[in-house]
Amino acid sequence: MRLRRYQQVDVFADRPGAGNPLAVVLDAEGLGDAAMQAIARWTRLPETTFLLAPVAPGTSYRLRIFSPRREVPFAGHPSVGSAHVALAAGLATPVDGLLVQDGLAGQLPLRVTGTGPARTIAVRTPRSRVVETASPEDPPLRAALAGLPLGRLPPALVEGGRRWWLVELADEAQLRAAAPDWAAIGALAQATDTMGVCVFARSDDPVYYLAVRAWVGAPAQFEDAASGAANATLAAYLASQDALPGDSGFYRISQGREVGHDAIIELQVDGNGDVWSGGRVCTVVDGHIDWPVAT
Repeated sequence: MRLRRYQQVDVFADRPGAGNPLAVVLDAEGLGDAAMQAIARWTRLPETTFLLAPVAPGTSYRLRIFSPRREVPFAGHPSVGSAHVALAAGLATPVDGLLVQDGLAGQLPLRVTGTGPARTIAVRTPRSRVVETASPEDPPLRAALAGLPLGRLPPALVEGGRRWWLVELADEAQLRAAAPDWAAIGALAQATDTMGVCVFARSDDPVYYLAVRAWVGAPAQFEDAASGAANATLAAYLASQDALPGDSGFYRISQGREVGHDAIIELQVDGNGDVWSGGRVCTVVDGHIDWPVAT
């Protein structure tokens, strides 16, 4: 029997239950691919991550990310949440305010600001590109967007580690009231090899500039409580359209209320055009996992 340190955290949240849950196995050395996938399937959380000792010079740790179905090259909330766990456990120390995560998506810096409960962590996300813009009447978009009150910007397919259709809705109230057509969104995701549809609307709230909902269409169909990667692709798209909210490249979004959460994600488009996606993290479960390893 080998007990491995294990935590569950809530990402993009200042309190338990508000953000996106993540499981982290801290002592992942010796676990093979099959065991990691089995643990991720067992936790039944959106993602489970595995922290490993660094190998490449200048990196803070290695990270592997698994959904219940497969390994994921990059995702925002697992990156931010895992950095929080590594810091709290003393496994990594920022250098000039930065950690460096080594994973399938390459070596990605994470910016650490503040300490304690007020600490925020933001990952510099992989570069996004606009694959295409489209009319809402174009097949196969037509069915997925039918009945949605659209905003000014055209729908766009954007790729940044994961591929999303980004769609502006007319206002926050209509976004929050919108009912996704899951069959149509699932068909769109499969036909275009995308995650699904991420809808957004401008807001007059004093805390956040945008309200966002992310409707995952494949392989499962569900609404994401808080997606750092989807919001990073959205920030890159808005920057490409000269449509970022505010005037500094920094803004906050609200996501998850429609599925019982209340996440706040902070986005920053820097002077180089890179997108940083982050926020607060809180620890909910701190213990050990006893998982047998085949010999």
